[in-house]
Amino acid sequence: MLKIYPEKVADYLEKKSLKRWNLEWAEISGIEIAIVIPAICEFENIQRVLLSLAQNDKSCLQKSLVIFVINNSVSSDPEVKDDNKKSIAFLRGIINGDSLDRIAEIIFNSGMRIGVIDAASEENEFDDDEGGVGLARKIGMDKALQVFDYSTPGKKIIISLDADCIVESNYLEEIIHSFNKQNYSAANVEFEHNPSEDGINRLGIISYEIFLRHYVAGLLFAKSPYGYHTVGSTIVCDHDAYIKVGGMNTKKAAEDFYFLQKLAKHYTINRICSTKVRPSARESWRVPFGTGRSMSDFSSNKKNILLYDADVYIILKDWLELLHSEFSLNLSQILKEAKIIHPELYNFLESRGFSNDWGKILENSKSLKQLDYQRKNWFDAFVTLKLIHHLRDTSFPMIDIDSGVEKLFKVVQHSAKFELVGEKNTIENLYADYLSELRLLENTLHKKYCK
Repeated sequence: MLKIYPEKVADYLEKKSLKRWNLEWAEISGIEIAIVIPAICEFENIQRVLLSLAQNDKSCLQKSLVIFVINNSVSSDPEVKDDNKKSIAFLRGIINGDSLDRIAEIIFNSGMRIGVIDAASEENEFDDDEGGVGLARKIGMDKALQVFDYSTPGKKIIISLDADCIVESNYLEEIIHSFNKQNYSAANVEFEHNPSEDGINRLGIISYEIFLRHYVAGLLFAKSPYGYHTVGSTIVCDHDAYIKVGGMNTKKAAEDFYFLQKLAKHYTINRICSTKVRPSARESWRVPFGTGRSMSDFSSNKKNILLYDADVYIILKDWLELLHSEFSLNLSQILKEAKIIHPELYNFLESRGFSNDWGKILENSKSLKQLDYQRKNWFDAFVTLKLIHHLRDTSFPMIDIDSGVEKLFKVVQHSAKFELVGEKNTIENLYADYLSELRLLENTLHKKYCK
């Protein structure tokens, strides 16, 4: 029987979805939530994440479909391909309700719906030049549009998760509530790495999460619309938002950064703090940067984790205020004021072609609403990061964690006192205190500035 989709869904599927890969699942009606999990060489973790999802409310599980995209490239190592074959066989066993071991039986009896996309077998594996997490996420998210029951009321929600995560027992309930009761279109779920995970460098993961939260707190202080975490396993959006921004990209890395940037140009990236995703803090070869690579670098002493000097956030804050002021309506005036904020801000703008671009934007914007969008569009998350890096390279070098945290707290007027005394106050415990305060600061700034 041919399924009829809403017009915009059908149009997206026709023009932008990838049709090479198929979704295997026991088709039923009533699906309103799709949890998309790309996985490569994750057999053990797939069982772990499913067991955590199985603890969620049964009524939520029954209207959810967990879509695994088991993938590898043509040149992947044989052990990777063998692990993926085990994963596909395990998931097919749950889907078909046969060959259930103890773990599979728990998952099957939870009422959870499972789907698998085989992008790992010889005829389905990724080409070496295109394979990666972005492509895997896109395949799964595009398929989500095909499984939703559009005849039911309520939002159709696409959740991005990773195989090396676990979730809390209220995970689905809180996401569904946030989107349907608070009318979210896009959001991040709060996350917290587990520093007690076996084989993990505890100081390394605490330091890395300090870096992540220090940067986001700085962006929130500056009132940037891009003050959110770009962690792929925490992203949620509804199907309307997904379609509006053209779907997921196929980048091998930073796919989460660019997808959220597209969403943030049209929607507020809300924060769901009433539940958590707990990503693994393991070392990993899977992506060229991010948690896994940072942990590898830290453990091998290749790279110390440093923080941005909080002065860069002050410059960013002043620049955003200028960009949204009346001075921005006059090209020569905004450039003059930018140079007063900091000469390297002016140099950066010139190097990015701001004079030419902004002149055209002023000429072509027919309303304040249009101009506001162009402000956010030109000075987006990528250009924001580039400015931070330019200021780092020319004027404000990275600084150690102790100095960086204390300076940020001083700049944002966050009161906190830390002492490294006594046997229990090790560097690890001190940094854990820093991290706890940064989480608190983030939430405070988000509530203050992100209405």
